[in-house]
Amino acid sequence: MTVTADALTTADSPAGQPDPMVRQVLADTVDASTTASTTAPVAPTTALAVRNAGSLAVNDRGAQWRAPASARPLPPGKDPFFRAPHGFAQQAPGTVLRSRPVELALLGIVPQQVAAWQLLYRSTDLDGKPEVAVTTVLLPKGATPDPERPLLAFGSAIDAVTDRCAPSYALRLGAVSPGSITQLEWLLVANALRRGWAVTIADHVGQQGNFGAAREPGYRSLDGVRAALGFAPLGLRPDTKVAVWGYSGGGMASSWTIEMAPEYAPELNIVGAALGAPVGDPREVFMNLNGGMYAGFPAIVVSALQRVYPALADVVRKDFTEEGRRILDRVQSLGPIAALPLLIGRRMEHLLHRPLHEVLPELEGMFDDIRLGNTAPTCPVLVVHPVNDQVIDVAGIDGQVERYREAGASVWYVRDRLSEHFSLLPLATPLSLDWLADRIAGKTLTEPTTKTVWSVALSPAHWRGMVEMATTAMRVTLGLSLTSESGQVAAEESGLAA
Repeated sequence: MTVTADALTTADSPAGQPDPMVRQVLADTVDASTTASTTAPVAPTTALAVRNAGSLAVNDRGAQWRAPASARPLPPGKDPFFRAPHGFAQQAPGTVLRSRPVELALLGIVPQQVAAWQLLYRSTDLDGKPEVAVTTVLLPKGATPDPERPLLAFGSAIDAVTDRCAPSYALRLGAVSPGSITQLEWLLVANALRRGWAVTIADHVGQQGNFGAAREPGYRSLDGVRAALGFAPLGLRPDTKVAVWGYSGGGMASSWTIEMAPEYAPELNIVGAALGAPVGDPREVFMNLNGGMYAGFPAIVVSALQRVYPALADVVRKDFTEEGRRILDRVQSLGPIAALPLLIGRRMEHLLHRPLHEVLPELEGMFDDIRLGNTAPTCPVLVVHPVNDQVIDVAGIDGQVERYREAGASVWYVRDRLSEHFSLLPLATPLSLDWLADRIAGKTLTEPTTKTVWSVALSPAHWRGMVEMATTAMRVTLGLSLTSESGQVAAEESGLAA
């Protein structure tokens, strides 16, 4: 039976007239379903997800999801699309509740030649309570259905409380997101689309901006994968091969993704994860950055985590000075690149009424909770980190890798002598994507190793990837088609992490 938007909305409108805003929601849903039926086979669970999305949208009256083409996008906190529909908590995690097509742009200015949608879906917060979350899902523009297409779950370095740094906002055409790292990462994420992969980029800090919280970034990312697999226009299967990738704050989120997967989403076919500078022990990062060039990062984390950890909220209320609380309020509205210059050289002790060493014991429970590596992932893991990282000390990553291995995980660890924190992200992109491509292809791995190299960029096997990355960056900057190559880009064995 064909269901039209008019048939579903007339009963809820005065005088039997369809509500135009609700009609648009259902039109989007019906259009997505129709598109899928002509481009890819729809599994029964996918069809159910589409029906659920339609029925929930009817109950959530008065929201207008599609803005005029000339309008700037609204930040998530002001956008009705992000509001939880009535009855969402009864749905299974990962159920698509609402969807809409969106336009992406580099820095909000240069339109990108990709097919993109936003999915609102049911997920789970730190306390195990139902919530709604959003992911941005992508295909190369003009991509034809391919049941073998893999899915990349990219963990963005959101590193902020403000919703203007959420990928669902920062990546959109017209977005104003000063200080966003996510907007710069797009130059690298586009390389996955050029390989022909589908991509999901979840707002893993949630709608409250809980940057640094434990576990819930993994829940949101995993449910974003579930939502993508159940979203018909992507043409993916329940057993689609999933790769996970993230760097720095995104590496931290991706670590939670693979740590939570065995228990929270065991049905997902996660074939491998590439983690760059994945934080390791946030307590050690907090102490190392205090009073230095990057002292803004601890301030952003404190401003975020006081919302979800009562012990920290008590410290902020009792021990922070008035100036300290003003600074925390200020950084909540800034992107990381904008916040960092304001706090260069500031020590946390200067924001407290009592010495830091007296405060820290009250926060040990929180630090233990947010430490990575206490749960073993079951997928193969590549970890890449600079030996001389000025933001995340290598000892913290050594510890995360050691904890993973002691718990039985298979980890290939590459330490780079010449890179620092910011340069390693682009330099390690070809290595990371080639390694994930090998996992997608099912290539045999050698025994897990730890290798310290002068530079990952010196491996001839990845020089082709460097050229591809430069070409992709040029196309992104000019707003040109990424032109997925025939098949996936062939990955050569590098010897670095094989």
